[in-house]
Amino acid sequence: MANKISNEAVKKSTGKVWSEWFALLNKAGAKKMEHKAIAEMLHKKLGLSGWWSQMVTVQYEQEIKGRKKHSKPEGYQISKSKTLSFSASKVFSVVQYPALRKSWLKGPDFSITKSMKNKSIRGKWVDDKTNVEFQFYPKEKAKTQLVVQHSKISSEKEAEKLKKYWERNLNLLTKYLEKI
Repeated sequence: MANKISNEAVKKSTGKVWSEWFALLNKAGAKKMEHKAIAEMLHKKLGLSGWWSQMVTVQYEQEIKGRKKHSKPEGYQISKSKTLSFSASKVFSVVQYPALRKSWLKGPDFSITKSMKNKSIRGKWVDDKTNVEFQFYPKEKAKTQLVVQHSKISSEKEAEKLKKYWERNLNLLTKYLEKI
């Protein structure tokens, strides 16, 4: 697995290597458990932090249970993020308003279902089946980290396609913001 955290790193942070975690989870019956139950067991009963509970659970599901990359029970989910040299309010505006969005978002669009000023925008994708969410995280020196998450995607192939789509469009967003 290409993005797998090394055995050395996982042992340093958790006290066990991957094979030890997998053996422990197998013994606890995790093959028949849902994601949430595995993560809660790792956190509450075995003392892992919330982050490490998720990492160990996802790695276990991918290697032992055959979970595919980006998959979730409700479909596939991808995310892309980019740190932009602009304030959260400026970035939020060019994502929120359709007239401004047309200037950088090339291809399908979405309809907003909920927004919290300078914090988040949620919407329905043009297929009316998948969801898009934008999270805006202000950083130092008027920078903003923008995270786009696209969920309920029907296939791994479509997930990979949308990951590339959002990467291209976040680059176009950067160029657009530099011009205005």
